[in-house]
Amino acid sequence: MPNNSIYAIPQKVTDIKECGFYHTMDIPGYGVVKGLFDLRQGAREYLGNVDFNGKRVLELGTASGFLCFHMESKGAEVVSYDLSENDLWDIVPHFKNDYEKCVAERKKSAKRLNNAYWFTHEALNSKARLVNGTVYAIPREIGMVDISTFGAILLHVRDPFLALQNALRLTRETVIITEGAGSYLLRKMRLPNLPYMEFVPTTRAVGYSDTWWKLSPSVLRRMIAILGFEDVNVSYHWQKYMNHKVRFLTIVGRRTREYYDY
Repeated sequence: MPNNSIYAIPQKVTDIKECGFYHTMDIPGYGVVKGLFDLRQGAREYLGNVDFNGKRVLELGTASGFLCFHMESKGAEVVSYDLSENDLWDIVPHFKNDYEKCVAERKKSAKRLNNAYWFTHEALNSKARLVNGTVYAIPREIGMVDISTFGAILLHVRDPFLALQNALRLTRETVIITEGAGSYLLRKMRLPNLPYMEFVPTTRAVGYSDTWWKLSPSVLRRMIAILGFEDVNVSYHWQKYMNHKVRFLTIVGRRTREYYDY
């Protein structure tokens, strides 16, 4: 059974200026609040057209909470999971950068995202619960869930397989993974059966980066198959990013093998 002690205490955030919104959101009493991505018309495709009604969901990387609250509106019981300002972000430790300064900036960003989550949580009268931590230490005390979602976060973690393993050991039925599928990645996908992951950072980098990988659908399929999710569907869709559209791929994997708690 879920352990109540692992859940974050809801925060009272009254000033929207203290918030950072990753996704554009409709907030009662405030109207439309702009974010980098606007998934309002494309959330269903982004989440693989999965039915969330009556499902318990673990959402990895909730940020300001748009997908959490969307799934909740579709009948899900959602456990949101993300970094707090006290958790270490997977920043590329590039020799050109001031690492401590990068960490401080990401902590401020995490605080503003957390504020936006709680601000919207109260405005929507949400019943979702938040657990703070890294993807490498997802608490078993969360208990079993029906669905886990990874909304464009695996490219940002140093060890994407470990992130998947930690979530999928708690997942009974379905995993949803959404990643970018830009033009460079699409060229690579001319060899669709080649499982590869490309290391993104280069010595030419300027400014801090938290993007580690370009992940092919084939390598993601293989990763989740190893963890018991062999029934896989891959779909492609366009989403709004600032003033243009970007292409994404979404993988929906269904559990086909018995669950083992590694």
